[in-house]
Amino acid sequence: MKLLMVNKTLTHLLFASLLAAPWVIPVIGDAFWMSILTEILIWSCFAASINFLFGYVGLLSFGQALYFGFGMYGVALGLTMLGLGFWGSFLLGVSSAGLMALITGALAVRLTWHYFAIITVVFSLIFYFIALTIKPITGGDDGINFAAPEIIKLGDLTLTISNPTTQYFFILAVVALLFFIFKRLVSSPLGKSLMAVRDNETRAALIGLNVYRLKLTAFVISGIFAGISGALFALFGRYASVSYMFYHVSGEGVVWAILGGAGTLAGPFIGTALFILIREVISSYWQHYALIVGAVAILVVIYAPKGIVGMWNQILLKKSEGDKK
Repeated sequence: MKLLMVNKTLTHLLFASLLAAPWVIPVIGDAFWMSILTEILIWSCFAASINFLFGYVGLLSFGQALYFGFGMYGVALGLTMLGLGFWGSFLLGVSSAGLMALITGALAVRLTWHYFAIITVVFSLIFYFIALTIKPITGGDDGINFAAPEIIKLGDLTLTISNPTTQYFFILAVVALLFFIFKRLVSSPLGKSLMAVRDNETRAALIGLNVYRLKLTAFVISGIFAGISGALFALFGRYASVSYMFYHVSGEGVVWAILGGAGTLAGPFIGTALFILIREVISSYWQHYALIVGAVAILVVIYAPKGIVGMWNQILLKKSEGDKK
């Protein structure tokens, strides 16, 4: 109970800090850090999509960049070629990512362990090279640029992401909603069934659970989460590029999710924030910052195999048990 209360308090403090950030950061530092904070929010959503599959279903996907890319291109093509406007383009990006996850997941979830991981990489590579070859549509490595669209227009009131504060609060609202949905999902009967599959597929099937359908459902949900993060990143950068569909993007997300704490709600955010901040701070002084990132990753794996949040929970649990004695 004490563990839950401490973590609940920290969550409220974190959310309050995120709400106050647009006014606090310009006072204590460079406004550049607002962009970094916005980027952390988006990528933490991407890491959460990987965490949902790996931490709660036991499926390690290295192909989430594929759905991230579909989210990006859904927005870009919706705005530049189809004239769908903000919400229509956003919906196109998310739905196309979900549809692609349904198609590829129908085959991928029939496999387990390293076979599953390999086929997700293969799917990612196939569509990456397809996207490269249809440059008139995707723009290839050059990508597609577009102007900031209006979020909503009511009379004289116009909200657009060209305003950094409006953009930040829009992204914060979407990411907060996704983490809330994520929390409800893992505590729902569906979430319990997924964890039963993760722990023992054979036993889950014996008690009447449809393992294939549960895995496919989780895969599609995860793809939608990745698609939403891709759509947000496209709106944030005003462009889409095929380079974000490459599997190394998925690899970064896997590292953030696992080192933050797979199977925990806050793990993806903590892992993403830590490694993006290390990258931004160290890279301004030393171009080989990746060595520091790698060293931190190795230390976390050795001394905190359950990730940073997992280690934190263990410390609180031991302290709580010590107080009872």
